[in-house]
Amino acid sequence: METLEGAGVVVTGAGGGIGAALARRFAAEGARVAVNDLDAARAEAVAAECGGTAVPGDASEAVDAARDALGGRVDVYCANAGLASGGDAFAEEDVWAAAWDVNVMAHVRASRALLPEWLERGSGRFVSTVSAAGLLTMIGAAPYSVTKHGALAYAEWLQLTYAHRGLKVHAVCPQGVRTDMLAATGTAGDLVLKPTAIEPEDVADALFLAMAEDRFLVLPHPEVAGFYRARAADNGRWLAGMNHLQQKWEQGGA
Repeated sequence: METLEGAGVVVTGAGGGIGAALARRFAAEGARVAVNDLDAARAEAVAAECGGTAVPGDASEAVDAARDALGGRVDVYCANAGLASGGDAFAEEDVWAAAWDVNVMAHVRASRALLPEWLERGSGRFVSTVSAAGLLTMIGAAPYSVTKHGALAYAEWLQLTYAHRGLKVHAVCPQGVRTDMLAATGTAGDLVLKPTAIEPEDVADALFLAMAEDRFLVLPHPEVAGFYRARAADNGRWLAGMNHLQQKWEQGGA
């Protein structure tokens, strides 16, 4: 992997959790980091901690301000901001719309702003925090699961379309991570995610290993690869197993 010394890196949703861990890790590698978060105070706190620059605001509109903060050049963009929207088929329209906007369209808008420059110079790196829900699914969270599948599909599309023009893409797909987002998943998260939850720093480690190996798929929980293979190899059996898990959750099982 090329050196990150002096590279311009943007991390959205970096006021805590995975985003903050990514910001700290890139800064430790010598990068100049723009720390984006809707919560200005949290963005400023993380930026002060890692020697970065706070760029508070909506992740969908972060590119221009972050580019200015980094002196006009972005080398790595981490589309990390996300909404863990719960709900079933009857979730309100605005819940679906917000999940789609943050979990998918924010990635599309960022790539639109970055691709012309990256393709012209023949280099750029786009990191999409997808979640294992994008490879598999998550009980009790239809908007989250569906939009994370969309985020994975878009990351794959970027990679297959622009790899030969110097773009590198990574889809980060952890299961449970000990963050505020995990706490907000409630009993479904307690059943499915909490038992094997890892620290945000473990996710950053997994990403840096994938970057060193020039690997698209980042699996901080290696067992997800087996689940993904099982889903593809015998989809009916996998769906039956997930339905069993759904029933267990409905019955209050631990």
